[in-house]
Amino acid sequence: MSRARRATLPPAQENIDKLDNIVKQGNSYGAQQMYKSITARYVAAERYSDALEIYQAGACVQLEHEQVTCGAELAVLLVETLVKGKFPYGEDTLERIRRIYEKFPRIPVTHNLDMSDDDMQRVHEALGAAKTRVECCSSFLKAAIRWSTEFGAQRNGSPEIHDMLAEYIYSESPEVDMAKVSFHFVRGKDLEKFASTLVNFTGKCYPGEDDMAIARAVLLYLSLGNLGDANDLVDEVQKQMQDKELDYPHSELIEFINYLLETLQRDALPLFNRLRQTYASSLDRDPALNELLDVVAEKFYGVRRRNPMQDMFGDIFKMMGGDVM
Repeated sequence: MSRARRATLPPAQENIDKLDNIVKQGNSYGAQQMYKSITARYVAAERYSDALEIYQAGACVQLEHEQVTCGAELAVLLVETLVKGKFPYGEDTLERIRRIYEKFPRIPVTHNLDMSDDDMQRVHEALGAAKTRVECCSSFLKAAIRWSTEFGAQRNGSPEIHDMLAEYIYSESPEVDMAKVSFHFVRGKDLEKFASTLVNFTGKCYPGEDDMAIARAVLLYLSLGNLGDANDLVDEVQKQMQDKELDYPHSELIEFINYLLETLQRDALPLFNRLRQTYASSLDRDPALNELLDVVAEKFYGVRRRNPMQDMFGDIFKMMGGDVM
């Protein structure tokens, strides 16, 4: 039966051309239903490669026409097909993810409060559209991260996809959540981009958020046992700020981070604990900092966490990065 169904299906490109024209004629919704129904036949016939070609083409053309919800739906279906077809993580499959990601719209939102009611309405609509774009792109990339984890990427998922997600959340979110941005960047591989994002954020954030963003980023690296990148990130942020003639944040929290990075290079648990006590008031600014430090203590000094703290830390990770694992 499978062979018969394979024989009756035309080459994928025939359907791609037909559906592409329907979208270009302005019937995105009609094309969407056809993309799903036609591609389901290829999946049922186990012609997974053809299904991937149709889903990729459909997602890209829908996104090019700013049909973000439609494009994201097809992109998620593409990832589901990667799973069904047991496609391994590699450059070819990653390139499919990357090509769709690059089609997601990037539309600057103007925040101007001195406007007429009509202008305010347009800004309100633009902010809503931006939120939708971020949610749609996030759903697609988080699904891709889960697939990559299962089919051959690193334990935390594809670093390249984590970098894509971090960059899109930061560039397109109406209200940037640096915790989520940092959660994905520390699982990525583009440390220089992470540093430039932090530098950009410190230049426009509210007072007191700049040192918190840097401290959280460092602790997230350390919670993964990654002391090298934690140090490199601080050096890169300082270098980029110096190049731009910007002042690196100075606070008790930054002092703590500097001392912590030195302490973790040696077997010095008593000093680690003393640092936490000395800078307790600064660390209490955000409960997540102490939760991250509990993980750091376990990673570097073998200090076991209590179960309630582990549960809380899991909740914090979900808050930062969503359910990606």
